[in-house]
Amino acid sequence: MTSCNLTKPESTFDSIRKTYKDLKPTDVALVATALVQAGKFADCVYDGQVYAWNPNQHEALTRAYQKEVEQVQQAETGLTKAKAKVMAEETVTLTCQLRPSMAAAERILGRRKDLITMVSDILSEGVEFLYSPTDLGWPWTLERVNWSTVSGGELMRRIKFQAEFEEPCAAVELAQSGKRKKR
Repeated sequence: MTSCNLTKPESTFDSIRKTYKDLKPTDVALVATALVQAGKFADCVYDGQVYAWNPNQHEALTRAYQKEVEQVQQAETGLTKAKAKVMAEETVTLTCQLRPSMAAAERILGRRKDLITMVSDILSEGVEFLYSPTDLGWPWTLERVNWSTVSGGELMRRIKFQAEFEEPCAAVELAQSGKRKKR
């Protein structure tokens, strides 16, 4: 499995260079950059529908997640004040299912069909995307939505979106120190 660090793209370059020793350095750089872009701008798969990442057009995915956010809010109604206060301090984590974006990779590679095929093969074999919370487009965007306004009421709990890539790829969140977070 290829490792792709979205925070430090140069480590992705080193990983590709070790695996494909006969590849020219410029082609290695293109493949590494394409992998980083495919991870950063990954498509979100929610309820059977695929949403391409676009920071200016997040309303459709926001509406899709709105039902889940409202269910979290409804779970708190009818509780005693003490239990509601304890629950309000807890963060609710929702999963953001991602798929690497071949379209983003192809924008980097242009007309290089040989490199497009190589990136596609690498992604189908599996890539471990190492990321910090601000590296991935969709989870970052969804955490910045004003869910109180969208859901039409006061939101009692903080909502966090955890990235998870479809198989064979994997997402590993890095701590601020750069080490992997334990789950």
